[in-house]
Amino acid sequence: MLGGINNGAFISSFAGFFVVLVLILLLKWTFSRGKSLIERPKKVGSEQEYGLLVPVSKPASHIEGEMLRLKLLEHGIKASLSDTLDGARLFVFPKDQKRAEEILTSD
Repeated sequence: MLGGINNGAFISSFAGFFVVLVLILLLKWTFSRGKSLIERPKKVGSEQEYGLLVPVSKPASHIEGEMLRLKLLEHGIKASLSDTLDGARLFVFPKDQKRAEEILTSD
């Protein structure tokens, strides 16, 4: 007993902290994701497999699609150009669909 402290209880309480720390590090390492050095192959899907995004244009080429995407970006509409099973498609969120179609057909 050193200075009125029970050394055995004091040391065993710190041992518990170290065990928990080791478990935290072990679980963090076990469940970590996305650190592989091998790139997964890209999956190309149909138009319906892009979540909330809806197609607004079917450009003939990727270059034409990029030009249309930049045109929408100039008007403040976020757009994504993706390759689908049916070719390149320009996608926007549903709230911007009508405005994007008006901009694309105006010129």
